[in-house]
Amino acid sequence: MLSEILGRGERIVFFGGAGVSTESGIPDFRSGDGLYSRSGDTRYTPEEVLSHSFFVRHTAEFYAYYRSHLLHPHARPNPAHLALARLEEQGRLTAVITQNIDGLHQAAGSRTVLELHGSVHRNSCLRCGAPAGLDAILATDGVPTCACGGVIKPDVVLYEEPLDAAVMEAAIEHLARADTLVVGGTSLVVYPAAGLVHYFGGHELVLINAEPTALDHLATLVVHAPIGETLGAAVP
Repeated sequence: MLSEILGRGERIVFFGGAGVSTESGIPDFRSGDGLYSRSGDTRYTPEEVLSHSFFVRHTAEFYAYYRSHLLHPHARPNPAHLALARLEEQGRLTAVITQNIDGLHQAAGSRTVLELHGSVHRNSCLRCGAPAGLDAILATDGVPTCACGGVIKPDVVLYEEPLDAAVMEAAIEHLARADTLVVGGTSLVVYPAAGLVHYFGGHELVLINAEPTALDHLATLVVHAPIGETLGAAVP
């Protein structure tokens, strides 16, 4: 049935969360084996460490956690990423809206990717604004600094920071014009990102997630199965 729905779609949008990348070896956040259950430092919760105020006050500790838990430079796209890139190449998928920061959609070949929470591949100096790639973070220990001496900060949306307004506006526009929305790998509990689904203006809603979501009752199709396996089989 999923292949039939996707075959009918002319303006498909995909909205995805951490579960899209678990089949690439990147842990999600809230499952039993997720990132939030793995924190080895009981002094702080992951939400505290990944906050703007913690970054400002405890930058070295932030980076120790960030490198250990959020950077996965050897991860590669899985069948879900590749299937979405094929849908875009076929001219049927107009955008990928993702909560992920790993860059795997672009690595798979997707071109229109709206990264709600930023990307580990983009970083910039807080003093002079000079850009830096992921290598600048991986090649250093402690706090990475620019040639000017300023601290380099990841272009990742931390707790206490707003989402990028331009990215949000683009996501809303794509959702409002879509005829088909596929939501995958997200529990739809992280706001304001999860609230974007309500801007969908089409009729075919597909939910692919390991666990039920609050919107299952509104969906044309609900699939509780691995998203890579599911999309990989549905997109030729």
